[in-house]
Order: sequence, then C-alpha cells, then structure tokens
Amino acid sequence: MMNKFFSLRDLKPEIGTKVFCILSDERAFQSKSPAMFSKVMERVGLKGVYVPFMVKPDRLGEAINSLKILNIAGANITVPYKEAALPFLDSLSESANIIGAINTIARDGDMLKGYNTNAIGFMDTLEAEGFDPTGKTALVFGSGGVARSVVFILNWLRADSVIIAARNPEKARKVAKDLGGTAMPLDTLLARPLSANIIVNATSVSAYHEATVFAEMILKMNVSDCELLLDLNYGRNQNFWEDFARSKNIRFMDGLTTLAYQAMQTFALWTKMKVEPGEFLKALDGAS
Repeated sequence: MMNKFFSLRDLKPEIGTKVFCILSDERAFQSKSPAMFSKVMERVGLKGVYVPFMVKPDRLGEAINSLKILNIAGANITVPYKEAALPFLDSLSESANIIGAINTIARDGDMLKGYNTNAIGFMDTLEAEGFDPTGKTALVFGSGGVARSVVFILNWLRADSVIIAARNPEKARKVAKDLGGTAMPLDTLLARPLSANIIVNATSVSAYHEATVFAEMILKMNVSDCELLLDLNYGRNQNFWEDFARSKNIRFMDGLTTLAYQAMQTFALWTKMKVEPGEFLKALDGAS
C-alpha cells in the first residue's frame, strides 16, 4: 500500500475561508457546536471551518485578543467564561451589558463585540414549545452566565415569580438583585413543597456522576403545577433532571433545541445570513 504524506500546503484552507471557534476549558471538546456549525456552513455554501480551543483561566484575555491577531471571524464563549470574558471586549450589545454575560463574539476589523444569544435562544425555545411564562412561576437552578440569561428573559416575558436556586447563595442574590427574582439557598430546597410552572436547569450538571448529592436532592423535590422542565445541557446519559420529570409526569426538554435557536442568531451576527433553525436542528441530528 502506498503511503500518503501531507504537506502544510495540503492542510491550508482555501483563500476566503472563514474561521470560527469556541473558547472554553476542556469542555470545548465536548461541544456539539463545531459539528453543527460546520454542517450548516456546508449546507449554505459558506467556505468556513469551526474549531474548539481549550483555554486556561489565566490566559483567557490573551486568547480573546488572539481572535484579532489570527483573523478569526467569530467566536463562541461557553462555560466557564461567559462572564469572565466581558472585560476583554471592546463593546457589548445592550442585552449582553444588562445580563452581564456573553456567548458570542463578533469581530469587525480590530473591534470585538460581545453578544448574548443564549437569552433569545431560550425565548425562542419557549415560544416554539408553546410555553408562555406570563403570570407564571419559574424555578431556575444556577447563578452563572446561562442562569443570568434565563432569569433576564423570564422577567422580560413578565413571569410572576422567578426563584433562583444556587449552590452559591451570594451569587444567587446578586442575580436576583441585578435582574429580578428571589434567591433560594439549595439547603432549603427540601424544606417545603414548591409550586413552579417551569423548572430550568442552568447549571452545568445533569448526570448523576457529575453531582451525586445534588442529583439526590433534585429527585426528592416536592414540586407541584409544573408544566415543563428544560435542562439546558445536552448529551448526558442517565440525566437526573429527565428522571425527575418522568417521575412527576412533567414534559422534559434538553438543551439541543435552545442550542439550535441561539446558533441561528449567532450565525446571523457572524455572516449576516438568515438560516432557519430547522437547519441547525438537522445538523445536530447525529452530531458528535
């Protein structure tokens, strides 16, 4: 069998190819975004590549500045850097500034602008599922950038009450103060029955092995009147949020639909191209 050797010239992208990326810790390599965006670019005929980059916390600023140096056309920022990235950007969209977290960076020459498409992706998901938060009670788990996006939208859509339950009570209180809602320490979760029309997991954990004690706590919750449980994570085996929803006959969704809707908005910011969310959902089907 003849051996095939490749030179650097063989690996060079075509002239005009746009390069996009996602910045995270080791979780960058678990994201479905590279496969999803690559497939969508192929479908719409855009010459582009999308790659994951693992960044250490103390090098985040350098990594973001490198987007200019390396001529990266756009980037996603995911956990744990959605809030930490803000000081390294040249400007923020109005919603990103209010929420205090981003997930998208668009580059215009040497200017980097941060956007939060998590929020609108979550809102579009609720609309697509026919769930209207107006006048209803929401229970949100988490106090990071994703939780801030969720709390912002629930209040924007005039939810009657937004309860924020988090491991860090101080951060939960800050989210409530900044964006509206009531903080609830996790250690009081089982103290009394709760009424919530929607439960949203905006933490980074969904599998039993990721947080065994937390999972046991969730499974023991006494929640009434819940219509929808939305776990914004995806790709977890033995998802304890899904197990809880099934045990209570609550409709369950993972985060793939929200990912598709927020990706649609992100892609439009990067390329000025409007691509239907169905194309992103198709691209996620079987993505690894």
